[in-house]
Amino acid sequence: MNIIIERAALLRSLGHVQSVVERRNTIPILSNVLLRANDGELSLAATDMDLEIVETVPATVTRAGGTTAPAHTLYDIVRKLPDGSQVELDIGGDGTILTLRAGRSQFKLSCLPVEDFPQLSGGDLPHRFDLTAGDLRALVDRTRFAISTEETRYYLNGIYLHAAKAKAGGSELPVLRAVATDGHRLARVEMPLPEGAAGIPGVIVPRKTVNEIRKLIDEAADRIELSLSDNKIRFAFDSVVVTSKLIDGTFPDYERVIPVGNDKTMEVDAKLFAAAVDRVATISTEKSRAVKLSLTRGTLTLSATSPEAGSATEELEVNYQEGPLEIGFNSRYLLDITQQIEGEGARFSLADAASPTIVRDVADSTALYVLMPMRV
Repeated sequence: MNIIIERAALLRSLGHVQSVVERRNTIPILSNVLLRANDGELSLAATDMDLEIVETVPATVTRAGGTTAPAHTLYDIVRKLPDGSQVELDIGGDGTILTLRAGRSQFKLSCLPVEDFPQLSGGDLPHRFDLTAGDLRALVDRTRFAISTEETRYYLNGIYLHAAKAKAGGSELPVLRAVATDGHRLARVEMPLPEGAAGIPGVIVPRKTVNEIRKLIDEAADRIELSLSDNKIRFAFDSVVVTSKLIDGTFPDYERVIPVGNDKTMEVDAKLFAAAVDRVATISTEKSRAVKLSLTRGTLTLSATSPEAGSATEELEVNYQEGPLEIGFNSRYLLDITQQIEGEGARFSLADAASPTIVRDVADSTALYVLMPMRV
């Protein structure tokens, strides 16, 4: 294999694929990136056996071929080369050494055989539909903060993506729904069901896949093709293909934890509320991060106390016409939810101090958040 490629193009693609590679690997080949050159293109692939990213980039190919090279080392070398460099990658002789030349710099890297590199992208993915980059970004951004990090409840370590029916007026509309929960809070976001998505199985997309996709779609063109089977998902856009195994588990019946009898409503300016919560929470203890909300007609008082730091209170004008109510929340969770609200107003539907609260964006009915209270 012998190719010449622009540094910027190689660096961008290496940056995309190498982030999948774990720093500590017991299987040597998983530390490597697979390089294949053919027909004026260089294909780069990396995998951790659960997630694979393949990207294709234009290159001047004088001799076709393939190899695998240490992903992080190759990325660091290319990152440190001068802007505008032309990078030559050459595999000679027995194929065990990759020579990289750029200007007066030369590096020799040990390679492992292409045949040892695991393939994740095979198999049939029968369900296919398209999403815009903006729609996928919204589904991810508005749910991923609620993904559980508790490994024992592995079935909560991702976003549950499925087709559902949403009640609108007197009818039911088919929607694509994304849900995440860690047991303390729940995020549910939906959008009109894309063409071709009607028969999809409910799948749990792992947290690492969600985060890698989120990084990539910022640079994506408008259309993203999703392909699904019962155990794999693939995202294809521009010159990138991301294939991932799905979490093999059953997502809980989240509808059961969304309360239906919350009859007390508070509406507040989301940005003013978030800023006030942030200020008051400065006093709360690092462990509990508790903030108390005390509601009376037209007024919300936020308060926090800590034996070491003292106390804080702040008042806000709100639209609330019910009887007095006191309820406590984890301030971090409150902020995570209010940061998702793009409109001006946040609507809180409350019942009592011990029951879950629903938070919605007044201007957008597609997202719903549930937050469990805490004792304060």
